[in-house]
Amino acid sequence: MLTGKVAVVTGASRGIGKSVALELAGRGVRIVASARNAELLDALVAEITAAGGEAVAVVGDVSVAADADRLIAQAVETFGQVDILVNNAGITRDGLLLRMKDEDWDAVLDTNLKGAFLCIRAAAKVMTRKRSGRIINISSVIGEMGGAGQVNYSASKAGLLGLTKSTALELARRNITVNAITPGFIVTDMTDVVSDKAREALIAQIPLGRLGEVEDIAHSVAFLASDQAAYITGQVLGINGGMYM
Repeated sequence: MLTGKVAVVTGASRGIGKSVALELAGRGVRIVASARNAELLDALVAEITAAGGEAVAVVGDVSVAADADRLIAQAVETFGQVDILVNNAGITRDGLLLRMKDEDWDAVLDTNLKGAFLCIRAAAKVMTRKRSGRIINISSVIGEMGGAGQVNYSASKAGLLGLTKSTALELARRNITVNAITPGFIVTDMTDVVSDKAREALIAQIPLGRLGEVEDIAHSVAFLASDQAAYITGQVLGINGGMYM
């Protein structure tokens, strides 16, 4: 049962993060939604509350330690606890290795990897006192198989897998599970701008013959956050239609 639990979801303003927040809210979870876009966050909170759920928005940048700490503190202040942390915040700054700017490397690693570390560090302090918790990191298939023109993104998402496993080892004795999900190509704002030809090339790599939906990820997050997944930790769940096995 997830009813009454409290989940912090980063990168919740759109795409996978928004779908995760809505899925968990639909199962009775109280949502603390975080992102940089206040307008989109407010719209998400309004949608959740209109459906009878509870949610608050916390605008911030997870790559900044003070913002990550404030996010978790706000969750505790509002709802009294943090049961679930979903690290979904992520950006891309694609470019070929030889042309990649230092700032593009730093921006992606700071948000995608450092941001997850900062949120885990803050949330773990709360969870260890309760001796329970679920941490779910949204990585990427690109972190497993690599991607041309995405050395920064691939490195950040691969780093999340190492962060997941090491954190799982450290927190297991406190009954806190830590797992990662590696989505493949999912229908989001980023894939919407891909040309028809490029989309066809992507689908040709996927044995199931289609792009994934954000709900495919959200359903898996809900499972890993549930009591049914209590004996699963340090694992990487690939949701990619078979493109990487």
